[in-house]
Amino acid sequence: AMSMRTRKLIGAFGLLLLVTLWSLVAMALAQSVLTDINGLVAAIYYVVAGLGWVLPAMLLVKWMARPDRV
Repeated sequence: AMSMRTRKLIGAFGLLLLVTLWSLVAMALAQSVLTDINGLVAAIYYVVAGLGWVLPAMLLVKWMARPDRV
């Protein structure tokens, strides 16, 4: 089993990767697919795209903070 210290190191890189990829995909989608939409749909998209990474990040942080097995 992995130690908490190792999980935190892997998780830190995982969070950086998650946020980077999420933002790049969200920007690419906004520039390609969502160019001719009305303001309300755009606002909903940006709220979902802006907050959507939180759930996977929470799961990753929960995994990182899990105590070591003794």
